[in-house]
Amino acid sequence: MRVGMASIFQNPGRRISDHEVYREELRLAELAEPLGFESIWSVEHHFTDYTMCPDVLQFLTYMAGRTRRLQLGSMVVVLPWHDPLRVAEEVSMLDAISDGRLILGLGRGAGKVEFDGFRLSMDESRDRFVESAQMLLRGLETGYVEFDGRYVKQPKKAIRPAPFKSFRGRTYAAAVSPESVPIMAELGVGVLIIPQKPWGEVAKELGAYREIYRRVNSIDAPPPICAGWTFCDPDPGRAREMARRYIGGYFESVLAHYQFAGDHLKTTKGYEYYGKFSEKIATYGTEGVIDFFVDLQVSGTPEQCYEKILDIRRRVGNDHFVGVFSYAGMPYDEAERNLRLFASEVMPQLQKLGPPPPPASATPEPPGKVSVSMLAT
Repeated sequence: MRVGMASIFQNPGRRISDHEVYREELRLAELAEPLGFESIWSVEHHFTDYTMCPDVLQFLTYMAGRTRRLQLGSMVVVLPWHDPLRVAEEVSMLDAISDGRLILGLGRGAGKVEFDGFRLSMDESRDRFVESAQMLLRGLETGYVEFDGRYVKQPKKAIRPAPFKSFRGRTYAAAVSPESVPIMAELGVGVLIIPQKPWGEVAKELGAYREIYRRVNSIDAPPPICAGWTFCDPDPGRAREMARRYIGGYFESVLAHYQFAGDHLKTTKGYEYYGKFSEKIATYGTEGVIDFFVDLQVSGTPEQCYEKILDIRRRVGNDHFVGVFSYAGMPYDEAERNLRLFASEVMPQLQKLGPPPPPASATPEPPGKVSVSMLAT
């Protein structure tokens, strides 16, 4: 199994300056290659302290120059917020700079504050995403972009520097709602999983995705990539306490950024599935949904973290795990200790694993289990 790490640049409550957050997160990111990680990732978000990385490809370009072998992953580039022609150019340029190390992750976004900031309607996001992705993916294979859609109208133009290596097999998209699953399969991209709903539900949707992917593309779908908020500590009691404090604190920032307690998603085209989240909060309470999210992530002693990742692998068949080790205002020393312990005790065992086995059948969740879904990136 390949193992990566992600930097997300959170600054809840502005406990330190944004500049200091960047200094600390970059120090951690630059440990990735020396510690033996195989990939470095970040996410795209705008306008709030939830995640202060407005240009993930710019961050990855910096990391390309600071490393020699790390793969560089976007988790994700939110296509509706961009001119897809510019994305094609930036992706091709980064791939040229890094000698083909880019893993391209794409998404459509779900933050009202971000769509409002870009003066875009969320009702159009799914269609904008599909048109932009079609043009982008085709362009990265042919070397030129051209499209005549409802939202994307692009006369034929060459991508320079020209792509020199296929992006097939190294392009992924975040699929949260069930309606997104066939779209990703038909686009011919892999699935990036952010743990946020019951594993049985995820496995069922992956089964449908793999079936459509095989039918449309005449080959098997690539194994998914799975990310997870991670806290590793030698003391199981301390690991539980710190996971609840920091992973739970991270999820509190999710609730605030996406305004999941509100009702706006229920009436937004393409986000009806997300709109059910306010009902889950009303039913289980904020603490209940936070506990559910924390339980989905990877925390505990090194042995417990290893077993949790193995369990995820058995359920979804991923061949790449990406850990997030610094979040929710975690002090730098704590984040570095978390990262180094995982790298020394957990990662070597994961990297010894062979190809993923066929994923287990979907397992029904036990009665009373909170079943929620949220966009965590």
